[in-house]
Amino acid sequence: MHKLTDALNHARYGVFQATLPWKIAGTILMAGVIGIMAQVRIPFYPVPFTGQTFAVLMAGVLLGRRWGGVSVAVYAVLGLAGVPWLSGATSGFSPSSGYLLGFVFAALFLGYVSNRKPECCSFGKMFVLMLFASLVLVYLPGVLWLGFWMRSMGATATIASVFTAGVLPFIAGDVLKAGAAAALTRIPKLLQKSNQ
Repeated sequence: MHKLTDALNHARYGVFQATLPWKIAGTILMAGVIGIMAQVRIPFYPVPFTGQTFAVLMAGVLLGRRWGGVSVAVYAVLGLAGVPWLSGATSGFSPSSGYLLGFVFAALFLGYVSNRKPECCSFGKMFVLMLFASLVLVYLPGVLWLGFWMRSMGATATIASVFTAGVLPFIAGDVLKAGAAAALTRIPKLLQKSNQ
């Protein structure tokens, strides 16, 4: 059990001391993980419910501010440029493109917290941080872009209509994903306590 705890701690905290090639490899790998998790989806219109938010939250915690943010930016830029790994194996700009910018903000924020104090938070604190990242940092640019997109397509884009289309259906799922991500960040600490 002690070896498992050490392995999990190394995976979570070791990236902060890793060499540049390992950081770049981790960044590319995490971008791929986000792309895979984007395919785990429940279709909604205009914005699908996906597993990519969970992967984005973990990118910030696992890779830190700089490399977590870079991994999400790589995922977003390549997806917008034509790599078909956005939700539903799509690419390019869509009504949900604003959420991609929010993903970068979320990873940067959570990475910043993790960089400052890698073992900082209890489950409750990490859950609140994950909720803020998911429900504020991701949603804000997402709904702004969605409103712009709706207006450009000739649809009525009131605050209520954009909120109904781009926020309301996803709150419960994002709360669950934030809880799962916060719980996952606590596993090394819990295993360490059980070994003592």
